[in-house]
Amino acid sequence: MSVQSPINASFEVDLLILNGTIVSPSDLIHAPASDIAIKDGKILCVGALQGLFTAKRVIDAKGGYVTPGGIDSHVHLSQQNSIGAVGDKFESGTRSAIAGGTTTVICFAFQAKTDESVLPVVEEYHKKAASFSYCDYAFHMILTNPTRSIVEQELPILVEQGITSVKLYMTYDALKLGDRQILDVMIAARALGMTTMVHAENADMIALITEQLYEQGKTDPYYHAISRPKISEDEATYRAISMAELIDAPILLVHISSAVAAKHIKDAQTKLLPIHAETCPQYLYLLSEKLHGENFEGAKHVCSPPLRDSMADLDALWDGIANGTFTILSSDHAPFVFDSPMGKKLGLKDGVSRFTAIPNGLPGIETRMPLLYKGVQAGRISIQKFVEVACANPARLYGLSNKGSIAPGYDADVVIWYKDNDTDFKPFALTNEMLHHNIDYTPFEDMEFGNWPKYTIIRGNVVWARDEGGILGKKTDGKFIRRVKAGLRQPRNKFVNEWIPQYRGRVPSNYE
Repeated sequence: MSVQSPINASFEVDLLILNGTIVSPSDLIHAPASDIAIKDGKILCVGALQGLFTAKRVIDAKGGYVTPGGIDSHVHLSQQNSIGAVGDKFESGTRSAIAGGTTTVICFAFQAKTDESVLPVVEEYHKKAASFSYCDYAFHMILTNPTRSIVEQELPILVEQGITSVKLYMTYDALKLGDRQILDVMIAARALGMTTMVHAENADMIALITEQLYEQGKTDPYYHAISRPKISEDEATYRAISMAELIDAPILLVHISSAVAAKHIKDAQTKLLPIHAETCPQYLYLLSEKLHGENFEGAKHVCSPPLRDSMADLDALWDGIANGTFTILSSDHAPFVFDSPMGKKLGLKDGVSRFTAIPNGLPGIETRMPLLYKGVQAGRISIQKFVEVACANPARLYGLSNKGSIAPGYDADVVIWYKDNDTDFKPFALTNEMLHHNIDYTPFEDMEFGNWPKYTIIRGNVVWARDEGGILGKKTDGKFIRRVKAGLRQPRNKFVNEWIPQYRGRVPSNYE
């Protein structure tokens, strides 16, 4: 039965959202001009709409912020190199996502070193995700063996399939590429309009320190942080930027954790280089002291780059969000349980710790948006910046052309927050039991939260209603999103054009 708007009207929509404050990266739209009419999964119009429509459902935002759906563009789900698949697959991971205000995830299809083609890898990931996703999803391709045929013939096919980004590693023996391989991929990606993501840490520095630590018997989880010092990230970040400058190729440096690395990125952006950066909530809130602890508990906080030891780094990263150094904030959600011999406890054998055997990564897909909102409440960033880095910029950077904005014609992906200090919301200390992932801990246990998404809406459907039973969506709601080319910083160096076009996305003939 239809719910009548305050004044008689004749045109019926699926959903009306009233009395909220719409947030964009540049503005706030207050009631009464902030009403949203949604029909057939799209935003039909925005404005003072009371009395113009009837609706199947009306939601009163009660003065809370109304933001675009969150886009988490760095998520590991059902990934082949997630040892033993002991954590989140698409079903549990995306269920957790919508409970935290995320409406689209971009996950990684992983090429093993032995894979001679990436096309079957993509097919397999489609099978893992189809009919098992509560939210919309897309894929990045992790390249660990960029052969000539893959770079020359298969990357263009990926672009046609709507996969317009690749991720490269400068560390991990099973994943890392040499500088020449990275340069060749950058050339191809530039020609195809793809974005290249780079995990920047100096593998040789890390290997040297790790050998010395093991010789001294220093193998507890805390030494993971010691083995990957800030200088290893700083050097690799500068080197990746230098390679991108040579090619004039857009890159995104993922999960930045240190102040110096952030400064390298800001300096490059000041030179108008097409450099983007990402950081994650763990680097805004947690310090390496978390890697200490009895009963191997420190393993819960092992990630790479590691948590840093100084509040100065945390403050610098918050400043980097505020001043635009960081294009996006992602979770880097990594689905490893703790209490399993195939999870974090891989690093504990016969009672002896081995930090190099601990799977790297932290869960965080559900807490990403609420943790960033804490920064709004603390005055570290504006609500407009919140929307920019969590919603709008991920859509623009990764070619999600119908996402990331509350505007007519866009997908009706919307999150409604409680009004701050609303009596309907009681602040709480987080426990893992409150979350919807399939992981047995959260690194943010006992952290206080003063807000949480009240409603999550995907293409006009309410999939999460915190006060109405929580999860309302289904694992078949999510759709694969074909992406277009990125809409942020693009190549601009005319000198590079004198020599780049000879390759046109192909590697040189002497490359094997």
